[in-house]
Amino acid sequence: MKFLMISSFLPSVLNFRGKLLEAIAARGFEIHIMAPELSSFAEEYQQLLQLGYQVHEIPMQRTGTNPLADLKLLKHLYQQIRRIQPDYVLSYTIKPVIYGILAAWLAKVPHRFALITGLGYAFQNVESGQRSLFQKMVHDLYAQALKHADKVFFQNPDDLKLFQNMHLLEKDKPTVVVNGSGVNVQDFDIMPLPQNTQGQVKASFLLIARLLGDKGVREYAEAARIIKAQYPETEFHLVGWIDDNPTAISQTELDSWIAEKTINYWGRLNDVRPAIAASSVYILPSYREGTPRTVLEAMAMGRAIITTDAPGCRETVAHGVNGYLVGVKSVDDLVQAMQYFIEDPKLMLYMGQQSRERALSKYDVHQVNAHMLREMGISA
Repeated sequence: MKFLMISSFLPSVLNFRGKLLEAIAARGFEIHIMAPELSSFAEEYQQLLQLGYQVHEIPMQRTGTNPLADLKLLKHLYQQIRRIQPDYVLSYTIKPVIYGILAAWLAKVPHRFALITGLGYAFQNVESGQRSLFQKMVHDLYAQALKHADKVFFQNPDDLKLFQNMHLLEKDKPTVVVNGSGVNVQDFDIMPLPQNTQGQVKASFLLIARLLGDKGVREYAEAARIIKAQYPETEFHLVGWIDDNPTAISQTELDSWIAEKTINYWGRLNDVRPAIAASSVYILPSYREGTPRTVLEAMAMGRAIITTDAPGCRETVAHGVNGYLVGVKSVDDLVQAMQYFIEDPKLMLYMGQQSRERALSKYDVHQVNAHMLREMGISA
């Protein structure tokens, strides 16, 4: 039996789907992976080969809407799938879902699954009823592709409801909501909170994200500026990189935050655990997510959370228990939530412990993967 996973970004295969593929391989499947730009990710490519997986390059542009390039991608996917002859296909992110599912259907793959991990720019502001031509095109393509998926996985109920309301899913299409990608609680073990020179818990905040506007990076920086004016010893850490995305922040903005000493910038990290260990509260002011993996990792390491009352984010926090939910784009809400922790440091310890328990009970990667395997009909 052969299992094919189609991705638009090779590092995410190991980081987000590694344990799922491991579980599938343990059931006797031959694992195949398709992704673009393999030469750009030589380390991840070699790691996947060492695991015994077969990795195939595809001519996919992660961004851009060139119709000829996308037709070329569809043709290439179809030809590769015909050659591999997988029994199961799982695609995630926009282009792999759209063109991967269509190609798998054309190639008559018996079992075809789509995983919606987040909606991003193509669904920005669609609740208002205003859609650009680009958005309408993407939504139409989603609707056509998902007709040919046997089942569609979502990472939060809000995304599922939106797809249903927009009629991107047929009424009888089987769907499943899973608890994100899960987190390996053994790799992200609980860590003591950082302390100041007086031996007290230090107010140290952290955001890990691609440096995009819709991740709330600007709101985080503005809240940090306000807090530091009142509590100058407070630390604000930022991990991430400027992506090729319409909502990306500029290098000039980032440089100004660093120069002002508002932000302690770590750059891009392959291992985020040292940054989480150096923080006492994790913040993600995102406008919308699938289920944010960085929040789950911080929870597993025993960190209190501040995140938005937005799709994908709100599921991770029980407000007032393991953290606080704040309004989308609300700098004032962010500042207030930060002040709760600064003025009552005991909250960092208590809510951090609650986060760890929530990670164990709801987001353990093995539980999440077992759910997906059952829903795909892959037996133990």
